[in-house]
Amino acid sequence: MALTTKKQEIDWFPLKKTLKGYNLQKAKADLKAGLNVALLDFPQGMAYAMIAGFPVQFGIYSSAISSITGPLFASSRFLMLGPTNATSVLLLSSFLTLNVPDEQKLLVLPLLVLMVGVIMIVGSFLRAAFFVRYISRSVITGYITAAAVLIIVNQLKHVLGLDIPRASTFFDVLQLTMAHLTETHWPSLALGLITALVYLPLRRYSKGIPIIVIVLAVMAAVYQFFVYMGYPTRMLPTVPVGEWPLSVPTLKFETVSQLASTAMAIGFLSILQSSSIAKTLAARAGDKVDMNQQMFSMGVANLGNAFGSGMPVSGSLTRSVLNYSSGAQSPVSSIVSGLILVFGVLLCGPIIGFIPKPALAMLVITVGISLIHPAQIMVILKSTRSDAGVFLTTFFAGLFFPLDTAIYLGAGVSIMLFLNKVSKPELHEMAFNDRGELAEKQSASEPNDHPEISIVHVEGDLFFGSSDIFLDQMRALVESKEKRIIILRLRNAYHLDATSAIAIGELVTFARERGSDVIVSGAHKDVEKVFENSGLLKQIGPENFFSYTPENVTLSTRNALLRASEILGGRLKPNITIYAKVDEDKDDA
Repeated sequence: MALTTKKQEIDWFPLKKTLKGYNLQKAKADLKAGLNVALLDFPQGMAYAMIAGFPVQFGIYSSAISSITGPLFASSRFLMLGPTNATSVLLLSSFLTLNVPDEQKLLVLPLLVLMVGVIMIVGSFLRAAFFVRYISRSVITGYITAAAVLIIVNQLKHVLGLDIPRASTFFDVLQLTMAHLTETHWPSLALGLITALVYLPLRRYSKGIPIIVIVLAVMAAVYQFFVYMGYPTRMLPTVPVGEWPLSVPTLKFETVSQLASTAMAIGFLSILQSSSIAKTLAARAGDKVDMNQQMFSMGVANLGNAFGSGMPVSGSLTRSVLNYSSGAQSPVSSIVSGLILVFGVLLCGPIIGFIPKPALAMLVITVGISLIHPAQIMVILKSTRSDAGVFLTTFFAGLFFPLDTAIYLGAGVSIMLFLNKVSKPELHEMAFNDRGELAEKQSASEPNDHPEISIVHVEGDLFFGSSDIFLDQMRALVESKEKRIIILRLRNAYHLDATSAIAIGELVTFARERGSDVIVSGAHKDVEKVFENSGLLKQIGPENFFSYTPENVTLSTRNALLRASEILGGRLKPNITIYAKVDEDKDDA
């Protein structure tokens, strides 16, 4: 019996299903998880805004809006939305590449976030989430590693207290930083080092508490001592109580054209990152997740941020794992976290002005270092050449070029290698051996005067990427003097397209010019539809086309053999050769 997957439509309000069985026990669990995530999200949001080169409160705005709006339409009950390292550094790199002046960034950002939201919503209705399965983990690891390195070098200037020009690539930033090392502001460096000395032991031995909040509070007190000693450093800007400016995207064709590549890259990266996180946590909890529904929720969250002074958002690994480990029972925990952030930024904004910039920059550097996983990188480099090639291509592209270029290049190489693997049909001559077993022939058959019939089993994808190789193999088969009739058994052939239809048509013409013919058997409905629509059925002839019959799986081949015998005139006993793809991973034929 064939198993079919029911096509899932976008649910306009999936949270209602959760609320039907909601009770006090679940509410308490969600309240606890939401509070834990909010205590982490507040300083993380500031850090990600700092990475992207925007006012720190923009990161908090983004987390608050997406944490409230995203769960209303989400499929995963654990995935927490907000700005992330990956999207923030891509935003920084893209704006530097486009050479957007600092005074213009806040005007351009709402339009970019709106474009990301629209792209993800449209993609969800087009069921585009399936595309991520063709992007290998090597691409994501290569990108994240390159982004981590870029994060580190971009934050060094804040730790060192340097004023250096903007640069969009790793080597440019590193070169400028090295050239200005003599201008290091030593009190800033001291604060940065003290931050690391306080944070690292706490991170190792004090799990389950809001470490970043504690470290920033400690460094605010340490800074006051620095001021008393006469060594002030730069501080984060104060956010007035109750301030939350709205933003209105300004639609200009020229700006939309400039931002299109960046918006596509951010949307693409967001679904890649979120898919991995959501599926991992769903597997742990025994849940199911619809990534198209999740893409829709991220699109809506980005639309909200476009009008609420926010940044592009994606699924966050650290906050999602914390949400899961804190016992979240439903997406309500995300809403709780968002509401806490709203009150926090509105009421506690002035407190942000007590945080020294070198301290937050050092915390960002430690986060960047944590994104580099040497063990995972070694697995990728040692597994296969293609994995190593994809990783190295993405990583070095991220160092030499803007990060949106790196993600496109890495994805392109990954898809190219995938297509190269699936577009090489291998057909081997099969025959019955002395023991009566069907096995691959060890030597060529002796020539004979009897016309031959070759049954070719076509298995797998027969699309534009494999059509040329398939046609070359079939032509070689037709050119053999003994081969008179080719029976294409297409029961397990999938994804036929115009290119493959043209190739089969060329095969038919080529065979008939040499006194041979082509018969099709076992064609399922999708294949038959392509044959009809393309005119190929008329070319090959309905009398040479036999559809698959589920109630008798061998009937089409039997009828094809009878038709072949009829073409040969029935005067001679033909030799029948079977060609099929040999599965080298199986011991039995």
